[in-house]
Amino acid sequence: MKSIPINTDNPPTVILELIYRLKVKEVMSSSLFTAEKTTSLRTIQKLMRRESITGVPIVQGKRILGIVSMDDIIQALDHGHIEEPAENFMSRNLIVLEDDMPISFAISYFDKYSYHRFPVLNKKQELVGMITPRDIASRLLLEFNREIDSIERISSHDSVVGIKETRVRKFTVRKHDFENAGYASTEIKKYLKSMNYESALIRKASIASYELEINLAVHSAGGEMIAEFTENKLVITAKDSGPGIPDIEKALTEGFSTANSWIRTLGFGAGMGLPNVQRVADDFSITSDLDTGTTVTAAIYLK
Repeated sequence: MKSIPINTDNPPTVILELIYRLKVKEVMSSSLFTAEKTTSLRTIQKLMRRESITGVPIVQGKRILGIVSMDDIIQALDHGHIEEPAENFMSRNLIVLEDDMPISFAISYFDKYSYHRFPVLNKKQELVGMITPRDIASRLLLEFNREIDSIERISSHDSVVGIKETRVRKFTVRKHDFENAGYASTEIKKYLKSMNYESALIRKASIASYELEINLAVHSAGGEMIAEFTENKLVITAKDSGPGIPDIEKALTEGFSTANSWIRTLGFGAGMGLPNVQRVADDFSITSDLDTGTTVTAAIYLK
């Protein structure tokens, strides 16, 4: 993506993990400068100049009605409309993000649309923030430096503690529960970190578990994730009760997705979930039945 100064087409694994883990609400700016629909464009122009911003949300209470951009101000100046109210010139066809989405979806939106910012709404459809490419890049760089510090601290240990006995963790994943999707993968990562495994192995496990978790939330009626930790490997199993996958070969093709239009508007359903799991897993298997559902197993060798 050109507007974010990080290679998001083929990023380092640590950046890819951060893109999956960080939520929009952790990155967005919640210090908002807004105006009402009756506010004049002249007043908004002065606000933009004073605060060094290029877009102002037009709100009624906590509801967003539109946005006035710098382009709107320039057009109003050119045609002598600068004293008119914002409602006459604001952009009403808005594309928004939800605050509990991973920033991977924000990045895909910036890549798809030629906008400099997106409004962020909460579950109540209230305006809670704005997000820009600069917000994303700044937070990614900050988190990247923290990851490096963490890796250096782990590397300074004399040896890896490792897992001495089998441990099993089970997680329930509910249909369309996007707010909690990511909990299982976070817990798996935290446990492997506590055992001082290599950062590259932890990242592979994080990607595989996150993609499987999101797949359960997006494509199934809900299911269960099981993480089995042994001394030599981590086995992640995702099981659902349906619907099954009609064509597994297609499902493993990058870009192929059966997600509906609503799921796509939320930024999910890009068709990269199972291919990403297959890519990072040392062992991978998938079985599916149209009546009983799908089971995917991904193993990460820890030695």
